[in-house]
Amino acid sequence: MPFAPKNFSRRPRLNGAEGEKHAALFLVKRGYRILEQNYRTTFGEIDIIAHDGDVLVFIEVKSRSGTQFGLPQSAVDTRKQTKISQVALAYLKEKKLSDVDCRFDVVAVLKEGDAFEVVLFQNAFEGIEHT
Repeated sequence: MPFAPKNFSRRPRLNGAEGEKHAALFLVKRGYRILEQNYRTTFGEIDIIAHDGDVLVFIEVKSRSGTQFGLPQSAVDTRKQTKISQVALAYLKEKKLSDVDCRFDVVAVLKEGDAFEVVLFQNAFEGIEHT
């Protein structure tokens, strides 16, 4: 038998793309209209940009297999929030959008065995003000 580290798990890991797929399906079922996925700028990336009614929503998706490293949403710290805000401002500028109601949501995707738990945190943090 090959050597395996003490904390080694044979459980398949949940990758970001799989978590984002589950998050997108979850959001669509709740009436969100997805506009973009994986929107990138020099500042970073926003996983999903969508409309929830007339509100433009910038959504960060965090996925984990198990909770040994904490809950997925705990990874959206102040530094990450600042990067998401900067990307959101770049999106608004690129699309020439002003006077738009915006919100920042976080979707946590947790895989435990074969089951997925998806939790939405609406208005999870305040972004940088735009004009």
